[in-house]
Amino acid sequence: MSLDLSRRQALIGGSALLGLATTGFAGSAFAAKDSITVRVDQDLLNLDPANRSGPIDVNVINAVQQGLISFKPGSTDWELDAAEEITQVSDTEISFKLRKGLTFTDGYGELTAEDVKFSFERFIKPNDAGKKVTYADDWAALDHVEVTGPLSGKIILKNPSPALWVIALADGSGRILSKKAFEKLGEEKIATTLIGSGPYVLKEWKPRERFVLERNTDYKGPIKGHVKTIIGKPIAEQKTADLAFQAGEIDFTLIEPENIAQFKKAGTTVVELPAIDYVWIGPNIGAKPYDDVRVRQALRLAIDIDAVLAGAYGGLYPRANALLAPSLLGYWKDAPVYKRDVEAAKKLLADAGHADGFKTRLTILAGAKTEAVAAIVQANLAEVGIEVEIEALDGGAYWALGENDASKKLELSLINYRGKFDPSFQTQWFTSDQVGTWNWQRWRSKEFDELHAQGAKTVDPAERAKIYVKAQQLQDESAAFIWLTHNLYTFAAKEGVKPGVLPNGNNWLYTAFETA
Repeated sequence: MSLDLSRRQALIGGSALLGLATTGFAGSAFAAKDSITVRVDQDLLNLDPANRSGPIDVNVINAVQQGLISFKPGSTDWELDAAEEITQVSDTEISFKLRKGLTFTDGYGELTAEDVKFSFERFIKPNDAGKKVTYADDWAALDHVEVTGPLSGKIILKNPSPALWVIALADGSGRILSKKAFEKLGEEKIATTLIGSGPYVLKEWKPRERFVLERNTDYKGPIKGHVKTIIGKPIAEQKTADLAFQAGEIDFTLIEPENIAQFKKAGTTVVELPAIDYVWIGPNIGAKPYDDVRVRQALRLAIDIDAVLAGAYGGLYPRANALLAPSLLGYWKDAPVYKRDVEAAKKLLADAGHADGFKTRLTILAGAKTEAVAAIVQANLAEVGIEVEIEALDGGAYWALGENDASKKLELSLINYRGKFDPSFQTQWFTSDQVGTWNWQRWRSKEFDELHAQGAKTVDPAERAKIYVKAQQLQDESAAFIWLTHNLYTFAAKEGVKPGVLPNGNNWLYTAFETA
């Protein structure tokens, strides 16, 4: 199999997004000034590539650590990074040769094939406590990495993995750690200490205040950072971020689509990107009364999705009816569209023994939009006799629900997960082995698990699409997921600022940020 063929197969489903690179976010060569300040909607949480919490973390990780390959700005295609050469030898073998002279910061020496082997094999080896890393599924196809020389090796797979190039190698799960640094610092400290060989260093991180990336003066790789310093300021509240942008305190921020007209002023560039995220409300089916499918079905009929989209999302966000967004391989275009039916919901509750309703708690990530969603849901469910208490958590407490089986205590939750360019990334969080971490609905389906595994190793795009549709049908039958939207990203940038944003909207290449 040729390398180019493998890449095309890996990118099936992401190609529809490539045109978005022309909407003002693709890089162009012009002189850079010293500093850009960007707003992020939450603080950094975990800087270990294998256990990162999401895109806020990985965007910083990708600026500091190299992969064999990395994404090109504004695209789902990739370019060589730490690798001087990389070749798909067969369906189950990828050979690589590293560039000479790449060095880790803090005196940890040259980047070698041993570091590549260590970094990738971490994903398939449980730690000393027997726990898998968070992103283990990204490398589920990996058998081992064979070191053939100080700077060369082979990635040997157990089975074909068409998504490997975009889900693992080009992204956070493909970042190369210093084996020496990990052995010295340990897994806990690696989560807060970023050692890399990439274009930037993490110069400073003041939790809840800011992080500072500065160009790595010892960097010898091919992907150069345009801006000397990038400052990230965590601002959770959208109105606060808007005011900070208008006051000139930040240069780049996510804005609400309904505020586009307000931001389209002289000196501000506004760009809109359809997203591939998945936002839903889900019950914990491991707890009563949600262990009864009739109760879950009643919730699905009682919640007015269209009212939620109109009231909390300004009527601008697209409705989601299943897990995968329209631009992704496996999109289920015939997914059922559930309309609100109060009487049918009441009957289901009565049949399940809850004619008088019950009390429940809806847990959300605090914020104006999520709180608006929760208020509408609260009113909807009150009409069928379900009394909802809203629990709004800050980012740290909310995302900590993904650790140590904390989600076991949830009743109802509003969840927003951010998407990647291959359906296998989205499906991985709903498998049985994610119960206790990111499968907060505690939904287990052996058939879904098997479909997820099958889809990840199936090369033919048409066959893969059928597999992922079937997987979504199983989710629909469970009634454990009340889908809301795939999100819509709208950004504002100060005059002369060109961000490097990938087509999913939430992955940013800090190396590609430029200023005039």
